Amino acid sequence: MFSLLNYRIGFFLAVRQIRRSSIWTNVLITFVMVLTFLNLVVVSGILVGLIQGAVDAVRTHYISDVIISTPTSKNYIENSPAVIEILKKDSRIDSFSARYLKAGTVEANYKAQVKTTDKTDMASASFAGIDPIAEDKVADISRFIVEGSFLTPLDYDQVVVGSYLLKRYMPVDSPGFSTLSSDVRPGTKIRINVGGVQREVTVKGIIKSKLDEINMRVFMVDSQFRNLVGRTDYNVNEISIKLKPGNDPVRVRDDLLVQGVGQVAKVQTFTDAEPKFIKDMIQTFAILGDIFSSIGLVVAAITIFIVIFINAITRRKFIGILKGIGISGEAIEVSYVMQSFFYAITGSIIGLLLVYAVLQPFIAAHPIDFPFSDGILVAPISSTLFRIALLIISTVIAGYVPARMIVRKNTLDSILGRN
Repeated sequence: MFSLLNYRIGFFLAVRQIRRSSIWTNVLITFVMVLTFLNLVVVSGILVGLIQGAVDAVRTHYISDVIISTPTSKNYIENSPAVIEILKKDSRIDSFSARYLKAGTVEANYKAQVKTTDKTDMASASFAGIDPIAEDKVADISRFIVEGSFLTPLDYDQVVVGSYLLKRYMPVDSPGFSTLSSDVRPGTKIRINVGGVQREVTVKGIIKSKLDEINMRVFMVDSQFRNLVGRTDYNVNEISIKLKPGNDPVRVRDDLLVQGVGQVAKVQTFTDAEPKFIKDMIQTFAILGDIFSSIGLVVAAITIFIVIFINAITRRKFIGILKGIGISGEAIEVSYVMQSFFYAITGSIIGLLLVYAVLQPFIAAHPIDFPFSDGILVAPISSTLFRIALLIISTVIAGYVPARMIVRKNTLDSILGRN
């Protein structure tokens, strides 16, 4: 029976054993525990962070906190000026950007065509008429300009082209996906066709991000785009709203609905607008991370089992003497369990410091450059504590089993070294 006396004796024996062990043995076992902890937390955190980085980018650079968009049955948000007036009066809103959206095509190198049968260098695109200052305040997309410069409110017949529309940035040869094969750069003249209206414009900049919504668009100043598509009623297609820190998007959404905005538009928080498949992907990657982490957990348990087993075998005679002088087998078992607990908790503490004091801040400041997202390390403290509990439990069990195997041997056989 594991009495209080057995725990006290086991603790004494454990401390004595750890202090008398080789420092390199203690360091090695602790190092294994640290690596196991990092495997449990970091591998899963990076896999989830791969998707979470993309989700955060959509929120920061496109949807923002609340988005008002066109209802499914309409072509635009009716009575948009009235909606915008409501937003201007809401003190919780930091900024918002109203966007005019329409599909069309872009054409390059059209002046070089000699015959009507010559192949046209054309690509389908989504056009966005924006207020450059408001858009940049909400979505900060000017940071993604890789060539040329971003729009200003006074730009006329100038556009910013998304990188996915240019073959040199998106070298995909697919019948269902067209890009401009010509060498389109800032200063190049291109022809746009929106709503049946053709216009020659100058490329002012090339924008490249990890968001399809940005890379597939051609941006123009809203005043010119509005005239181009005949939107004289000022009705926009979507409004992205950025809130001041500390304000609840759900409350803002609900208040807008109460004020009647929901009758002419779809009002959603970022969470509402987040596609279900994104949430499913996050869960899928979390499961994959747990699977990979479980392998590391098994390896750590086996390592502890082997270390404790070898330690107990080499000290078999000593264990027999302890039993011979009246130390209970339970106290000896407790000593090995406490040794295992010591290594697990020490490795976990060091691992916690590495994750939250080093890795997470560093990766947040320098995201991992994945092809479609800037990956971050997602490590919620509740999830991390659960993994620590798993590590400790598995390590303690791995320490108890071999100790139990040796302690159960006959005392005299242990002293004499007989099998």
